[in-house]
Amino acid sequence: MIGTHSRNQSIKTMTEIAKNDLIYDWNTAADGPPGKAPVQFDDETLRDGLQSPSARDPELADKVRLVQLMDQLGIHTADIGLPGAGGRAREHITTLCREMAPLAITPNVACRTVISDIEPVVDIVQETGQAVEVCAFIGSSPIRQFAENWELETMLQLSREAVEFCVQHDLDCMFVTEDTTRANPDDVRVLYTTAIEAGAKRICICDTVGHANPAGVRSLVGFVRELVAELGADVGIDWHGHRDRGLGLANTLSAIKSGVTRVHATALGVGERAGNTEMDLLLINLRLVDAIDNDLSALSEYCRLASESIGVPLPHNYPVFGTDAFETATGVHAAAVIKAFKKGDAWLANRVYSGVPADMVGLEQAITVGPMSGKSNVIWFLEKRGIDPSDEAVGRVLALAKETPRLLSEEEILAAAAR
Repeated sequence: MIGTHSRNQSIKTMTEIAKNDLIYDWNTAADGPPGKAPVQFDDETLRDGLQSPSARDPELADKVRLVQLMDQLGIHTADIGLPGAGGRAREHITTLCREMAPLAITPNVACRTVISDIEPVVDIVQETGQAVEVCAFIGSSPIRQFAENWELETMLQLSREAVEFCVQHDLDCMFVTEDTTRANPDDVRVLYTTAIEAGAKRICICDTVGHANPAGVRSLVGFVRELVAELGADVGIDWHGHRDRGLGLANTLSAIKSGVTRVHATALGVGERAGNTEMDLLLINLRLVDAIDNDLSALSEYCRLASESIGVPLPHNYPVFGTDAFETATGVHAAAVIKAFKKGDAWLANRVYSGVPADMVGLEQAITVGPMSGKSNVIWFLEKRGIDPSDEAVGRVLALAKETPRLLSEEEILAAAAR
């Protein structure tokens, strides 16, 4: 019956089928599409990202190029360093501020809630004429307070003085509570209230050690939003997440849905310990649900340059930008992609066996040959290179593939076909 039905059913073309009919999206089935996200992006690659034990501080020219790529990707702000870290840091920050002047992306810097950390920012602003947001941070959790021997009253005083110093010198200030996801509600309330009353323009919720899960994110963001509403304050709410439990991206998406107004992330998720939310994957996931319409064609260069300049290898199986992401040698999978290509529709070929369309980021599907490949793999591979896929040539390549415990290289395939 199945065979008869298939023969009698007319074969439809892509012009006869609505693309939405080919993919039922359970991600949006219940609530409908999310719409454009009223959220901004803060790139932490050149500050928090460089705290990775495996990272090296990139050359200044590479930092400049990375900032340019961030701007092309529609990222709104970038944390470009710690002014209190020394002369090299301040020199790089100063140059990056000048380079960012004609761009849409704007700079911020990280400082402890200590006046001596913030004072260099005043000099940088005067020297460059570029506004710089100060991200003033202090720990907030009981475990951190205990380890540091901090008294809450002292923390509040330091926070108030730091924010007020920024206001006095016309510096926009974001007040950052480290380890917010393990902090007591009463401490969170009084710290944020103090900072907002002192003039902070933004407050930042931090999952500093990757403790949170999406349910915790929703609870904490909801608490902070209620506090801001109670205070009648017009301040932005940021989310800064790490991925110690592997939940960085999921938590950041949850934070966006819960109503934060800016989220932090880094290229490839580079950062301290297991790293931060991945900026590249965050942008891709938001674009796939039409929450943003950013042009992501520069993402590949952004990831490559970050990997090379920071010295963090890009795993082969890294989503989207790893070498394995759009490559297959499995017979059934490859056959479906090949059939889609032969229909002459790139949209179909880029989605039939992929959750991310390769062409969205300037890449393409790749079919190769290995021990699980079939004839269609070899025929496609040879035809793409202008080689006649004779039965003999295909047979020789397949025979080699079946006795080789890995994918064949292009040289091996071509040599077998020629032989």
